[in-house]
Amino acid sequence: MDLEKQPQQPFGPAAQPPADVLNGDGIRASDGDRDRIADILREALAEGRLTADEHAERVDLVYRAKTVGELQPLVRDLPASSGSTARGQGPRPYSYGPEAPEGPADNLVAVFSSSVRKGRWRVGGRTNAFALFGSVEIDLTEALFGQRFTVINATSIFGSVEVRVPENISLRGSGTGVFGAFEVKSLESADPEAPVVVVNGYAVFGSVDAKPKRGKFVADLQRRLRKHLGD
Repeated sequence: MDLEKQPQQPFGPAAQPPADVLNGDGIRASDGDRDRIADILREALAEGRLTADEHAERVDLVYRAKTVGELQPLVRDLPASSGSTARGQGPRPYSYGPEAPEGPADNLVAVFSSSVRKGRWRVGGRTNAFALFGSVEIDLTEALFGQRFTVINATSIFGSVEVRVPENISLRGSGTGVFGAFEVKSLESADPEAPVVVVNGYAVFGSVDAKPKRGKFVADLQRRLRKHLGD
């Protein structure tokens, strides 16, 4: 029995994507997008266009941003910002290997105890260190950096947080000591593409101390990272 052919219904117009997606502002930001914006902020700090507090605040917002549209206002008042840079279309001169998926920050907590992270390990983009009547030690001298910028949020209350980095990376920070000491020994690497570690936070009746470890260097970052990932 022949089947009666049904008339075809005309297709309606395709739904248009939201305006923020069309102009790129609603696109999800990648780690590479965030690193490029952080590079612009680093240059602005070095040139004196941003104070240390302004730099720390904007860097924190950079790594909280979910979309490209959230990143652009952070560099809109800086001369290095441009459409191609802010949207992540420019080439990166150095590669740190495949991007790791976004996830929760690493947490090191010491309450009436001690917590130590050292040796050969892959550093995440963000680490929270909290010491209450205890001590936290973060040793990055043998670590593998999977991204350009690493932010460590350190809080010490009647305790201590120590951060040690190799001598050939950049170290920056901003914090407050209340009846305590918050000390970051700033360091600028000769390699403009070397990892950057930013230590922020505060110490109350305690101490936060970040400085390079003499004689320790991170070499062949890209080769070591790829070898580690291939193990």
